[in-house]
Amino acid sequence: MQRLEVTTFVRRWHRAAQAREYEGQLLDALRSKRDLARIATNPLMCGLICALHRERRGYLPTGRKEVYDAALSMLLARRDRERGMAAVDGGELGEEAQLEILQRLAYAMVLSGRAEMSVGTAEGIVERCLPVLATTSGRLDASTLLRTLLLRSGLLRQPAEGVVDFVHRTFQDYLGARYAIEEGHLDVLVGHADDAQWEDVVRMAVGHARPRERGLLLRQLLARDVPRLTLLALACLEHAAALDPTVRLEVEERAAALIPPRTTREALALAGAGPLVLELLPGPEGLTALEARCVTVTASVLGTAEPVGAIGVLRRYRDHPALAVRRQLAGSWSRFDAGEYATEVLDHLTRDRLFVVCESAEQRAALRLMRPWRSVAFRGSLALHEMADAVVEPAAVNTLSLERNAALTSLEKLSAFPSLVGLWIVECPAVHGLEPLSELTVTDLAVFTPIADLTGLDGLHSLDHLSIGQRLNGAALPDALPTEARLEYLYLGHNSTSATGLRGLSQWPGLEALCLSSLSTALTAADWREIAEHPALTSLSLYGPLPFPEYLVPELPGIEDLRVPASYGDHVLQTLAARMPRLRRVLIRSDGMHLDPDDLARHAELFPGAQIKYDRG
Repeated sequence: MQRLEVTTFVRRWHRAAQAREYEGQLLDALRSKRDLARIATNPLMCGLICALHRERRGYLPTGRKEVYDAALSMLLARRDRERGMAAVDGGELGEEAQLEILQRLAYAMVLSGRAEMSVGTAEGIVERCLPVLATTSGRLDASTLLRTLLLRSGLLRQPAEGVVDFVHRTFQDYLGARYAIEEGHLDVLVGHADDAQWEDVVRMAVGHARPRERGLLLRQLLARDVPRLTLLALACLEHAAALDPTVRLEVEERAAALIPPRTTREALALAGAGPLVLELLPGPEGLTALEARCVTVTASVLGTAEPVGAIGVLRRYRDHPALAVRRQLAGSWSRFDAGEYATEVLDHLTRDRLFVVCESAEQRAALRLMRPWRSVAFRGSLALHEMADAVVEPAAVNTLSLERNAALTSLEKLSAFPSLVGLWIVECPAVHGLEPLSELTVTDLAVFTPIADLTGLDGLHSLDHLSIGQRLNGAALPDALPTEARLEYLYLGHNSTSATGLRGLSQWPGLEALCLSSLSTALTAADWREIAEHPALTSLSLYGPLPFPEYLVPELPGIEDLRVPASYGDHVLQTLAARMPRLRRVLIRSDGMHLDPDDLARHAELFPGAQIKYDRG
């Protein structure tokens, strides 16, 4: 059963059992506890969890092993007794006898790397088990015993003719681990620990083991010196109630270098360890904003393999105030079921400075179920009236991003968003003209990639933020840009300045921030003079390849904020620092480069007196 089907089952079960007071608690547990969610994936197991939860008056065992212990007891002993069912064929098969057979079958499947075996193989295992079983089952042959387990245990089933398997893989792993510990097969467990199929077997084995055996297992996992096995050892601690404290401390110290991740690179590497990481991710309490974002990166990447567990982690961060964390959560929507993620995570986010991106019909349908979003991005070939239909209140949208829309040719229908003040256009090459924007009070316009033409741009006098990523016509900036606009921020990218340079920049005396990104034409001495002589310009951003020979840079007395990529060499950075005597703040974009404390010390020397920060996105 899928997540929504499980929810429906739980609600109907509690209604039928007249136990609605326990329904909400169990649904919350299924959302937050990965172990429970992994068990409750078919009607039998889901019903078992419901019954166990009700019997304990809304509480479930705290540990994973304890959940399985209680479930096995209910299935193997109490279920038949409470239903008044008699023994089979005059023989009584007790709980321990059933466990003995089942764990040998489970271990054989685990060793073979399969989740099923033939009936003949299973009967052979049962036959070899008969001498050690209780005498009350002495009149039963292997075939009858296996049939009894298939009919009555609730753990074995026959999915096809001549084949048997466990009703759920987790019980196979639990019972296989129990037998491995009884037989002292520690070396076998450690030898297979790097196989993802043995992950739960190893964890359950730690739970079944005695303290000394636990210590040996965990130390051997650490001795392999593999990040994933270190994390597996950490996950095992949950099941190690009694353990040598020095072993516990060693595991925790080794794992502390991996969790929480502190960079995007570390977050992605951690996700490579697999879904077991989801149970180990902390916070958000006690984490820095950077660590919190990196944790959400790890969880979101694992959403494809383990969506239930990943959403369980991300739900904990939905109230986080940091913009970087909220952006990561919003940007992870496409990895999950659109409706579920919208309900569990997206709709709870603080909307301030945050976009929600819709790129499928399912996401557009889910958008209508959420509280209004002020900033919405529509990705893909979609008409403007379809975008308006996808939002609950078009008048509530004040910023719209149109992305990867090859079919969009006209902006005339933007009047459907009467409160629009921000418009971003990305990869919409067929758009002709910007004249329709004059009917709206757009203050922030970004045309990051080329459109068919920029006709009407010079008439948008309400703009205070403007970003252009295509060639501007004319001999100077005032020939192409709205001269009456009170621009405060100007972004020029790619070949936008190939004809105009920065000539006429002083036409906008209120301009405070200039961003030059991946310019295809180098800045000239005249361009630098435009920057140096501007009366209000205090912030300069330089992105992409070096767009100038550094010896042309004059003194820039007005610049207080500088943004540059880490790829610029020390000589260039030193030149910029020498030319900006009033520099107060420097933001260095990592752009995928690894930055460590030594880099911070080096940059601090290059920019003495300035505050250094890194953008590691």
